[in-house]
Amino acid sequence: MWNEPSAALALTQDDGQTSSRAPQPAVVATVIAGSIAEELGFQPGDRLLTINGVRPRDLIDFQVLQGEEELVLEVEDPDGTVHRVELEKDWDEALGLGFTEALFDGLRQCNNHCPFCFIDQQPPGRRRSLYLKDDDYRLSFLYGSYLTLTNLTAADWLRIEEQRLSPLFVSVHATEPELRSSLLVNPRAGLILDQLRWFAERRLQIHAQVVVCPGLNDGAALERTIDDLAAFGSGDWPAVLSTAVVPVGLTRFRPAGDALLPVDPASARAVIAQVEPLQARFQRDLGSRFAWLSDEWYLMAGLPLPPRDNYEDLPQRENGVGSIRAFLEELDGATRALPAAIARPRRSSWVVGRLVADALQPVVDRLNRVEGVELLLIGLPSPYWGQEQVVTGLLTGSDLLEGLEGRDLGDRLLLPRVMLREGAEVFLDDRSLAELREALPVPIQVLGGADDLVAMCLGSWEEDA
Repeated sequence: MWNEPSAALALTQDDGQTSSRAPQPAVVATVIAGSIAEELGFQPGDRLLTINGVRPRDLIDFQVLQGEEELVLEVEDPDGTVHRVELEKDWDEALGLGFTEALFDGLRQCNNHCPFCFIDQQPPGRRRSLYLKDDDYRLSFLYGSYLTLTNLTAADWLRIEEQRLSPLFVSVHATEPELRSSLLVNPRAGLILDQLRWFAERRLQIHAQVVVCPGLNDGAALERTIDDLAAFGSGDWPAVLSTAVVPVGLTRFRPAGDALLPVDPASARAVIAQVEPLQARFQRDLGSRFAWLSDEWYLMAGLPLPPRDNYEDLPQRENGVGSIRAFLEELDGATRALPAAIARPRRSSWVVGRLVADALQPVVDRLNRVEGVELLLIGLPSPYWGQEQVVTGLLTGSDLLEGLEGRDLGDRLLLPRVMLREGAEVFLDDRSLAELREALPVPIQVLGGADDLVAMCLGSWEEDA
């Protein structure tokens, strides 16, 4: 659920009408082997200036522009030499370029002041990218990032319509105008229902999320919000495809006096009891449960996760809706045909967030029934964030160092990749995987998924050199 923009992104400021930054050249990061770009001699560090005279604003523009059959490219070498390249290709043939950033004209920042914003609940002094408040509709379209729609200009709305940038992922939180404006501390936030009508009229679509803050937008306000969203969820082309209901996350670094209350087991059970009957009604009226509770609600309430079929096609898996259930399903598949024994005994430890440990224990027990396998499941809290019950992806390097000190870690430590920043071996607190490897007495293996876990336990994964 953690979405971290690149620190190299320039930032744009908006006055509500126009964006203040012109597109910069697109810097090449990768060139696909055997591609047109490789044949033309593109190399990492080259700067793409224009395509057919147009300077792309972002990866979306690039994808549209490269679709032409006849292209004229302006490219600048790292030494500043500019080349003009003309080529012909099939309309559906890609150039084969990857770029250092998805946005060439800067990141659109959030103009809200939500007291529950996780970005604002971090300590100072960490890497710059952790503090970038992404509210950019292009990243929403490209990668599923959530935005609030409060900072879109007239040109942005026109572009969404013309380029059919759909679906987008929208943080709604509340549909009652005054309540949403209060939650986001932004008067423009009250336009949400008008904006949803705009999507519906143009046959464009969104996935919605509601972050529930006890005492603020729960209870009757939550039911109104879900019902309002469901009103856009019918027909052959629904404007709202799904709604995720997720609990507010609070850390010990949040501003004093924010009046926010943490979700506890009682409030989690109350939200479940409120939303599940709505799901049954939507299933009858819309043919879909439409609104889903993230897995955290059930784990915090001490209740079993719903069966896999309840999540349908997992429309909001990346938002924590059914992610643990789906992982359990993957683990079930990966452990369906286990051997009775392995030739060489293997003792491993597997670290996860304390919130999910109980749900994973049955799989660990199944693996431990294989003779020669001993898997130690370690569910850790997060002193760094000040949370006893935490999901795995929020565990930091300091949490691991503190929580694993003096423990029996077996012969190797298995670490879920979700703890690390994508593309870098660094945790949310800026501690590196290298630091962890140096401090702990056993080798560390980073796991990508269920198959990796089983392979490491059974010894079918080649060990690190």
